Amino acid sequence: VNHVNYYCTLFDSNYLTRGLALYQSLVNVKEDFHLFIFPFDNLARDILREFDLPRVTLIPLKDFESPELLAVKPTRTPVEYCWTCTSATILFTLENFNVPEVTYLDADLFFFDKPAKILDEFHQSGKDVLITRHNYTPEYDQTKTSGVYCVQFMPFKNNPNALHILRWWKDRCVEWCFFRFEDGKIGDQKYLDDWTDRFRGVHVMQNQAAGLAPWNIQKYDCQPGPTVNGVQAIFYHFHGLKWIRTADKEFFDTNNFYKLSDNVMSYIYQPYCQALKNSLDIVRQSYDKDFIKGIVWFDYKFW
Repeated sequence: VNHVNYYCTLFDSNYLTRGLALYQSLVNVKEDFHLFIFPFDNLARDILREFDLPRVTLIPLKDFESPELLAVKPTRTPVEYCWTCTSATILFTLENFNVPEVTYLDADLFFFDKPAKILDEFHQSGKDVLITRHNYTPEYDQTKTSGVYCVQFMPFKNNPNALHILRWWKDRCVEWCFFRFEDGKIGDQKYLDDWTDRFRGVHVMQNQAAGLAPWNIQKYDCQPGPTVNGVQAIFYHFHGLKWIRTADKEFFDTNNFYKLSDNVMSYIYQPYCQALKNSLDIVRQSYDKDFIKGIVWFDYKFW
């Protein structure tokens, strides 16, 4: 019997093309998966319903939002509310779908190889939760403000210890989850800093080919494949990538804060930008020919 790996993610219509690229990357690496998607606005929900993607379960907000989430929603920006809800989406999936475990994925991840390779490491660890380090390149070290660990790829087993950790995290995020650094916290992420001390059963991912991101890719020799230091890359986190349109051109801006080599641009960013374009084409052909969500429009007249 093939072993199905369960994943969950959340995004609104501004991240729809990214969410679709993430889904397609799981298909492309031939992962045996099922993906629970929490669409965070009606447009994303309606388009995904129309697409009826295989191996996907949609969970609309009305089914998911609890009174405690609805109570804090007005106090949070859309981004802060998504962060507030990350832990709650994982918990909802475990409590309602009778799955043995589920892995939370950020919508701007993209897989170049099977995530099952990371899950194999997780299962061999015998632990209940896996977290991934930011693994910063020294000159970009933001541990103090952004934390040791990145909320990006987080498997939780459906057992009492993992649920205990998850409920603790969810309660903290309901109490406080804002896009500012305050009292050693930022968003939903700094809460993870002490998990290996606070809880038992937390495994820190060792696989260097996963958790690749603009803040650590400088450590690696990137070659076609893409490979990093000779090993097939598993996933990259396309944080901060902007899709920009002006009156006369359209381009992707990688955020000049991080230095990215020509090889990284060619072997990692180019395939992803193509995947985003493909996602946009699908939405425009099947749903709305003028769909433009997720693209930043700069009109020169206003400059």
